[in-house]
Amino acid sequence: MNAPAPASPADTLRTALAGLLDGLPPKSAAQAVERLIANYRGRTPTDAPVLRDRSDVVAYAAYRMPATFEAVCSALDAFAAAVPEWVPGGHVDVGGGTGAATWAVNATWEGGRPVTVLDWAEPALALGREIAAASPELRTAEWRRSRIGSALTVESTDLVTIAYVLGELTPADRTAVVTAAATAAQAVVIIEPGTPDGYTRVIEARDRLVAAGFHIAAPCPHSAACPIVPGQDWCHFSARVSRSSLHRQVKGGSLAYEDEKFSYVAATRFPPTPAPSRVVRKPQIRKGQVLLDLCESEPGLSRTTVTKRHGLLYKAARDAEWGDTWPPAGDDDAARA
Repeated sequence: MNAPAPASPADTLRTALAGLLDGLPPKSAAQAVERLIANYRGRTPTDAPVLRDRSDVVAYAAYRMPATFEAVCSALDAFAAAVPEWVPGGHVDVGGGTGAATWAVNATWEGGRPVTVLDWAEPALALGREIAAASPELRTAEWRRSRIGSALTVESTDLVTIAYVLGELTPADRTAVVTAAATAAQAVVIIEPGTPDGYTRVIEARDRLVAAGFHIAAPCPHSAACPIVPGQDWCHFSARVSRSSLHRQVKGGSLAYEDEKFSYVAATRFPPTPAPSRVVRKPQIRKGQVLLDLCESEPGLSRTTVTKRHGLLYKAARDAEWGDTWPPAGDDDAARA
């Protein structure tokens, strides 16, 4: 009899969160979430942690951790495709809180590695350590209290992630954190909410990384200036998040899923192989044709129409998703669609 397949990091995380929330009444969790929505990651940068105690952190983990995990996984998948031979030998998660990005890194690259999670909220670190006990690769991770701002220092490592953190910081602290990451790492991945403000923070970080000598690996097909006109649009993507029944109760929703919008940048000190172009809007499927909005390697935005006469390429276009590389791997004719 065959042994059951090992659980994926996503399934392991989901199970760990369910066990954590078993002792927390959904009504209490929902009330805590309402308060956190009003205060956490708001428009006003802060110089103190908002997650004050275990109940805050448990509510936050239920409310945000699944969505953060899926968004970071989506960004890392695109990044990994641009550096197919590279595997991080070490990872530092800046402002990692309960550790969603560490789980995402573990889901992207197999095998253990030294992991350090830095955050200024001790209750978040404690809960992250508790949840990580469910993962053999993360049990040895170091959860270290650190002020995330101008005084931040990051030890030399292969990969630094900064997920949903910059919006909490003052402009000066944002600059310091990105600079510290660039100084320490071979690769930096930054994820922010998929809002105009989140995109603006990502672009500021992207410019700083390029100025520090980094190459853009994803999502952009190039390291030149973003072709989007400031104030007219913003670059963002979407990740599908499955909801547990308790997750739906905590978030007050009825659907079995939600879509997490996010903006991101992944950059490396070594040359990556970025996408020749990337789908930057949800593809529009019409009768006999698919409209793809693309960001291209020759810096610029374009719309490509793929019709039935393109044969297999048309099928690929119908299957294409927001954020995908275009043309599909191995299909050189797609660029001429």
